[in-house]
Formats: sequence, C-alpha cells, structure tokens
Amino acid sequence: MARTVARNLAAPLLFLNLIMYFIVLGFASWCMNRYINGQTNHPSFGGNGATMFFLVFALLASVLGIVSKIAGGNHLRVWRNDSLAAAGSSSLVAWAVTALAFGLACKEINVGGWRGWRLRVVEAFIIILGVTQLLYVMLLHAGFLSSRYGPGYRDPGYGVGAPGEEHVPKGGGVTGTRV
Repeated sequence: MARTVARNLAAPLLFLNLIMYFIVLGFASWCMNRYINGQTNHPSFGGNGATMFFLVFALLASVLGIVSKIAGGNHLRVWRNDSLAAAGSSSLVAWAVTALAFGLACKEINVGGWRGWRLRVVEAFIIILGVTQLLYVMLLHAGFLSSRYGPGYRDPGYGVGAPGEEHVPKGGGVTGTRV
C-alpha cells in the first residue's frame, strides 16, 4: 500500500490534466483559426499584441501535454523504472512549455484590452494547468526522495530476474579460448 501513494494521487491528476489539455487544444485551435483568418473583431475573440504568441505556445503545450499523458498512463499501468524515464521526461517538457504559455497568459492579461470569453477560457486553463502539471511532475518523481512513494532511481535488483533466482552469466560459465 505504501508503494502506491504517488500512484494513487497521480492517476486522477493525469486524467484531469488530460481533459483540460483537450479543452485548451479545442479553444486555442478555434482562436488561432479566427486569428489567422483576420477575424479578431469577432465578439468572442478580441485579443492584443501578445495573443498570437500566447496561442502558439498554448497549442504547443496542449499537444505536448496530451502526448505526455499517454506516456504517463503507460507508466501508471506498469509502474516501473523504465516507464518512469519516458513519463517523467515527457511530462517535464510539457510542463516547461506550459510554463512558457503561463507566462504569456499573464503578459496578455497584463497588457489588457478587450478579450473574448474563449480567449479568457484558454488563459484560465493554461494558468490552472501550469500548477497541476507541476504537481503531476512532482508526483512522478516522488520516488527520487524515497522508494516508498514509487519507483526510485536506485532500486536494487532491476533486470536480474525473479526474486530469489540466482544470476547465471551467459554461456553457462564455460570458459572459452580467446580469438
């Protein structure tokens, strides 16, 4: 039970982040389409000078976040060190890009001007995802502090076979001639 503390906390957070990344992808795609078509005067869009940069990073963060949740789902299923590498690295990259989008959302709010409700939804979800994705990354790497919280980085016995089984080198221990 103690080895699944981070696993039990990370699973609902993974699902929540996945849903929120899909919402951001949908709204940011709509806003980007309006921006490209030159329809910034649409009643539910608006925007300012930071909008284009924010939308690009919001789309990038949402795509990377969705992909990292796929690797994270596989890691939560098997819960081993080798799957931790893929899930941890992809979630860290997704958090970094989400943090960049978070900064651009704050800049867009700071610049001001009229922004439509869809753009404000994207801003709000990116700000929330910046925090929840960081929490998710910390839960994935909780095994670094202690192996009680998940697969650690220094777990002994990785790749040696079943517990209690003695390791026999390849070749059956037969000495051969050197060529």
